[in-house]
Amino acid sequence: MDLGLKGKTALVTGGSKGIGRAIADMFAAEGANVAICARQQEQIDNVVTALQAKSVKAWGKSTDVADPVALKRWVDGAAAELDGVDILVCNVSALAVGDTAETWEKSFRTDMMHTVNAVAAALPYLEKSKTPSIVIVSSVSGFEVDFAAGSYGAFKAALIHYAKGLSNQLAGKGIRVNAVSPGNTYFEGGIWQGIEHGSPELYKTAMSLNPTGRMGTAEEVAAGVVFVASPIASRISGTNLIIDGALTRAV
Repeated sequence: MDLGLKGKTALVTGGSKGIGRAIADMFAAEGANVAICARQQEQIDNVVTALQAKSVKAWGKSTDVADPVALKRWVDGAAAELDGVDILVCNVSALAVGDTAETWEKSFRTDMMHTVNAVAAALPYLEKSKTPSIVIVSSVSGFEVDFAAGSYGAFKAALIHYAKGLSNQLAGKGIRVNAVSPGNTYFEGGIWQGIEHGSPELYKTAMSLNPTGRMGTAEEVAAGVVFVASPIASRISGTNLIIDGALTRAV
């Protein structure tokens, strides 16, 4: 299936590893040009080289997404390097699970405001695109109470609401907005690998809740993100795509 992404430009925050890296790889495999950001420039350079090997343009810059000025500079830089913006994927999370002043502040600055500020910075470019799309990566913790209840779950819920509101507000401009909510997703260096080694009982409990008998992969989440972001999903806006292998039970 041709997703219609060849020659499009996709911006992915947190694109150096895990779900973000898988998203960037899949966009490039579909022929899209890709810009990423993360904290470590060396990691970014390695990913950019790998993306360019797929015969697309790629660019990346070390950026603290919690800094609105730096984030706007990254968006502007990506648009200049890759001739505009067609797709924005807000993927970064502080993964601040807890109920302390620190976790609430981190979740607000990183999960919530990085998304709001990235959208604001990208909008002038998206308005010029023929197929503009925004995808906000949330979590099943945003609509079910689980071990991440507190700051993480609350702001993931806010992101789903924010995406729904934006989809209505931007529909007249032809800009589609969707949320994607992954369930347990296991990848090298990810939170579940850390829990597997640091809190084996919690990991065992989480595994037992997955009716498929396993956690998802970053590539499985990326497939959903890239699809809803693509022009072929032109009628899909305002939805929250759940990618969890039947983990959650809400109707």
